[in-house]
Parts: sequence; C-alpha cells; structure tokens
Amino acid sequence: MAHGQLMAISDLHVAYEENRRILDGVRPEGPGDWLLVAGDVGELLSDVEWALGLLAERWARVVWVPGNHDLWTAHEDPVQLRGDARYRRLVEICRGLGVHTPEDPYPVWCGSRGPVVVAPLFLLYDYTFRTPTAATKKESLEQAYAAGVVCTDEFLLHPDPYPSRDAWCRARVAETERRLAECDPELPTVLVNHFPLVRTPTDILRHPEFAQWCGTELTADWHLRFRAAAVVYGHLHIPRTSFHDGVRFEEVSVGYPREWRRPGHPRNVPRRILPS
Repeated sequence: MAHGQLMAISDLHVAYEENRRILDGVRPEGPGDWLLVAGDVGELLSDVEWALGLLAERWARVVWVPGNHDLWTAHEDPVQLRGDARYRRLVEICRGLGVHTPEDPYPVWCGSRGPVVVAPLFLLYDYTFRTPTAATKKESLEQAYAAGVVCTDEFLLHPDPYPSRDAWCRARVAETERRLAECDPELPTVLVNHFPLVRTPTDILRHPEFAQWCGTELTADWHLRFRAAAVVYGHLHIPRTSFHDGVRFEEVSVGYPREWRRPGHPRNVPRRILPS
C-alpha cells in the first residue's frame, strides 16, 4: 500500500514569529504523508524540539537532517553543547519525538511506482567550493573576509572533537558513503541533505564567496552513484527545481521573512518530492 506523498521543507528559522506562523500551516494533505525537514529549524535546542514535535504530531513520519544553524552554540541557548555532542543531543531529542535522523536505519517509502530508500544525510562542508581564483582554503577564506562575506559558522559552529569543520565533514562523508553503498542496489533513493550535493546550485549566489560554506566536492557524483530519484536540500534560501545529469534537485527552504516577502518569491512549501 502506498504511504501517500513525500513532502519536503527546510530553513524554517522559527526564531522569527512570522516563520512560526508559516510552520502552523505546514500540514499534510493526507494521513499517510511523510515530511522531510532538511535542516535549519532553529538556533536554540528548545526551538528545534518544539517545532519538530509539532510536525511529528501531524505527519505520518518526519525525517530530519541538521542544518548549520541547528548546530550553532548560540550564546543565548542555555544548552552550551558544542560540535558532535550538540548533534548527538539533537538526535536524542528527535528520537524522543519519533523523528527519523541520519543516525537511524534509512526508511523505505512505498509509493505508487515502487519503494524508495529515503536517506537523511549529515555531511557539512569542507571549503572545496572555493572562490574561482583561490587555490587553497586559506586563500578562499581571505577573499571572503576581504569582501565582508563570512558565514556565522566561523564563530558559532564548533567542530569539537574534530580539529576543524572540514575534518568533521570528511569523517561524515566517509561514514555516510559506506552506509549508502550498503543499501539495496535495486532501489532508488531520495537523498536529503541540508547542503547541495553538487556545486552548480551555488553558481547563482549573489556573493560567490559564500559557496565555500555550502558543501563538498566529495559528493559531486552521489546522485548518480546512489541512484537518486530526487535530491532534497536547503541552505541557499533560493527555492527552485533544477536538474543535474537528469536527476531532479529540489531546494525547499522557507528562508528569512525579508526573503520570502519579496515579490515573486515562490512560497510553495512544503514541496512535493514524490510522486513527482
């Protein structure tokens, strides 16, 4: 029996009251619908728990991956866990709510055209989406600082116990690649990650210096290697559908109020992923 629809959303940023009102309208169309949440729910653990708890009460299944904001250790958060310890606490919260995480076995969504493995990924970035003229991470970061385009992660997203965010990224990529390789080779996948798996979506950024905080070249062929029927991501706050090597990529972010208030901004969230 088909589950219903597979829907997706990201970058809810529920610290904004206007976004909380959007969240209140995020409801399934049918009793079997699943919701993929591709990160950046909020900066405070209490906000993430509240928002995911609300969604878990409404949807047949909620699948979550962390965004960079979810991993920040914000000064105003009473919970000052950092790095991997913060991520593991978020996983505990999700499990208590019945929300699926990247640490759980990948669930299988059974649609009208057959089953699909839904793979929530936590990969981070490694500064390989460098500026066009930078040969090294150091040069790319120097150019970003000179341009005044610096991601807040540099101050609030701590990699503990890893020596750097890129080292944490490489560890996550290696572990995730191993798990994806063990999936049933007969089944297609829906890959869900906060950051785009390929660099191309970042080409339209207003500030190209920001791309280095948006993914890793290590995943450039994953949509092909792991039989993706669709790839879901957020982070860029540029909701759209694009195709790479014939595979559909969906950027499903809500974004900040100043962004979604703009005339012509698409507000079709959550976005239907399957059936396509």
